[in-house]
Amino acid sequence: MALSSLKDVYIDQLQDLYSANRQSLQVTRMLETAAKNEELKKALSRGIDGIGAGLETMSEIVKGHNEDPTDEFCKGMQGLVNEAKAHAIEARFTDDDARDAMIIAQYQRMVHYAIAGYGCVRAYASRLGLEAEADKIRKCLDETAQGDETMTKIAETKVNKKAA
Repeated sequence: MALSSLKDVYIDQLQDLYSANRQSLQVTRMLETAAKNEELKKALSRGIDGIGAGLETMSEIVKGHNEDPTDEFCKGMQGLVNEAKAHAIEARFTDDDARDAMIIAQYQRMVHYAIAGYGCVRAYASRLGLEAEADKIRKCLDETAQGDETMTKIAETKVNKKAA
């Protein structure tokens, strides 16, 4: 698709977020399985639910513009997913707490990418006068940011202390 307007950019970036969510969902399930700290496992489970909700929201919005949510592949998230697999899943750890610290780091990198994406498309939706869509995206953004804050709290109060 040729991008000739802000609306074209908006749709493209919604599709990119859809792809990013699909990719991160798979690896987040793997991270949850690998995690040992129960609070971390629960937070990752909530993250899985949130990613699924984001997928649904992006799909609904894109389809509302008569476009296919799968028309874009997010290479940025592909790289982050590959990093998460290499450093948190496939790497050899002799300490579960150290692995949990790495899981948090890799998960937060993916989350920060999603936060940036949601922030951009929310701004586009607002500029385009699509306030109902902007509100739905804001909810995804807020929930994603809350998940990031939860991970930071788990890292700072539990996992990093044990891993040290």
